[in-house]
Amino acid sequence: MMLPGFQLADRSGRARVAIAAAGLLLLAACQKEPDAPVAVSRPVRIFTVQKQSPQSAQTFTGRIEAQDQPALSFRVSGRLAQRAVDVGSQVKAGQIVARLDPENELNALRSARAASSAAEGVLTQAENNLDRQRHLLERGVTSQAHFEAAAQGRKAAFSQVVAAKAQLQNAEDWVRFTELEADGPGIVTAVGAEPGEVVQAGQMVIQLARTAGRDAVFDVPSQLLGSSLSDVPVSVHLSDDPKLIATGRVREISPQADPITRTFQVRVGLADPPAAFRLGTTVIITMKADDGELLPIPTTALTADRQSPAVWVVDAKTRAVSLRKIELARVDPATAFVAKGLTAGDVVVTAGVNSLKEGQLVRLSGTDL
Repeated sequence: MMLPGFQLADRSGRARVAIAAAGLLLLAACQKEPDAPVAVSRPVRIFTVQKQSPQSAQTFTGRIEAQDQPALSFRVSGRLAQRAVDVGSQVKAGQIVARLDPENELNALRSARAASSAAEGVLTQAENNLDRQRHLLERGVTSQAHFEAAAQGRKAAFSQVVAAKAQLQNAEDWVRFTELEADGPGIVTAVGAEPGEVVQAGQMVIQLARTAGRDAVFDVPSQLLGSSLSDVPVSVHLSDDPKLIATGRVREISPQADPITRTFQVRVGLADPPAAFRLGTTVIITMKADDGELLPIPTTALTADRQSPAVWVVDAKTRAVSLRKIELARVDPATAFVAKGLTAGDVVVTAGVNSLKEGQLVRLSGTDL
């Protein structure tokens, strides 16, 4: 039997516990749930791609030169006795343009001829001796050893004749080498020796510009070497008469820059140039890049994807970036011209490209967007 006082106290304690528990539940329900992590967007600068036909024509001042300019020289050393042409002379194929004093070579030729005649005389004696030994051997008058010795002597004499004829041929060649002849038609553009001088073998005596083939030669800065110059059509016209025009293709680019101007020499082979395109004439060279439309973008937008050119493209709805490979037509110092990979209206990142990753959210630098 519980006393009335104790029963009342027990009920009031339970009530207080229930009220406290309800308060804790109410307090827990009022607390807010923690916020989800917010993606960090990076500030970047962007550029909207637009269609544009770039003014890619470049003009340069150059000159006309021969495609082939051989330096004619003697194969042997000697004193220059005669130079039959001067600068500006027209020469034909096979024409003698210079001669050396041939006295030493002629003496060597006379000696070679004498040696050849002597060798042939020895061969004749050896053959007669061999015939005589053969007849004696058939009659049993001589021995086999004498016959074999005669046969060996005839073989040695024949070898001497072959060697003497070879020496004679060399002597004749050396005499012929004292005359310098043009191997093709052309114009003399420079001379390297005067009559009376002693010239060495291989020293330039005549500089010849062949009449077949003309080049337009000019210098270009290194920035233009990034494009495919060999595929660029080139038109050339005279500076004095713009109506006279020739076309051609780049056939040679110097691998080394000029030490003073730091430019590279380019040679354009001309197809059927007019007669007025004489050597040394000043011409204007116009180079046109692609005929189709290209998409120009700042070069600061360029990055690489597995060693291929690429750009970061911004999704207009999600503001997330994705890396896209592109194909470049050419690259100027400040502008790159895209041939494939982009379309008009695409938004590319031009600053901050090195700190982005696939799917990264971005915002325009200087704004809250």
